[in-house]
Amino acid sequence: MEFDEGATVDVGDVSDVRGGGFPGGGLIAGGGGVIGLIGVVIALLLGVNPLSGGEGGFGVSEPGFGASAPPAPGDLAGQSCKAGTGPQGRADVFATCTFNDAQRTWSKIFSDAGERYAPATLVLYTGQTQTGCGVGSSAAGPFYCPADGRVYLDLSFFDDLRQDLSAPGDFAQAYVVAHEVGHHVQQILGTNDQVARAVRKKPSRENELSVRTELQADCYSGVWANTAQRAGTIRLDPDDPEEAIRAAGQIGDDRLQRTAGRRVNPESFTHGSAEQRVRWLRRGLEDGDPGACDTFKGDI
Repeated sequence: MEFDEGATVDVGDVSDVRGGGFPGGGLIAGGGGVIGLIGVVIALLLGVNPLSGGEGGFGVSEPGFGASAPPAPGDLAGQSCKAGTGPQGRADVFATCTFNDAQRTWSKIFSDAGERYAPATLVLYTGQTQTGCGVGSSAAGPFYCPADGRVYLDLSFFDDLRQDLSAPGDFAQAYVVAHEVGHHVQQILGTNDQVARAVRKKPSRENELSVRTELQADCYSGVWANTAQRAGTIRLDPDDPEEAIRAAGQIGDDRLQRTAGRRVNPESFTHGSAEQRVRWLRRGLEDGDPGACDTFKGDI
């Protein structure tokens, strides 16, 4: 994946708090409103307790992939997006440029529909950080907090995606970022509030509605990629879509349960099966229309 020639990092909607740390506490998930790509299930799969008071991170340090010491403050500003591409590309630059492009793309989609897109903020952190939903831990993977409209990302997750989940490639990483922006789109549209009301009315639907929410965010991720490529702000290599599709399949609830040596229990799914995640991501990639992402009607 490549960005438009001349594209640079815009830090206007980015908060870089890497290296700041946060003393004690644990992730507040579910009740705190955290919406993530894979949630605490990956932490349990990889042998990490997301509710511990420790550092919480489980990435492998490797140059160019975000687990090394954070750069000096302000180092992101004005960086060329080219610095984030390629095998030795800077993960912070790539994630920020992807986030910037996803926000601009959704702003245009909203504007064309006569609506206003209120931008989210990307928070780059290490280990743990305070959020509007409680103390966030990298052990839970990337997540979105509706309470403060922020996407939280510890860049060591990209190492985990490549090494522990066998989902390498820059477009797999882009899918992760765009999925979380998709949750912000849901927040603006009122989807998250509607889901919360439905769960309060009928708690037994909580897992089902969580799955539908996550699958829609997968689809929205594909919509971004389709729309941005047609607009020329990104350029996908022929194998890029398959990188994202492989990542979506690797983090299906059924696959994660099998990998963890557990019995596959569809009733416990919160994010969807591998087949569902791939199918809805593919729908967004191929259709490019947010209207094609209505996961709340009919079967999924």
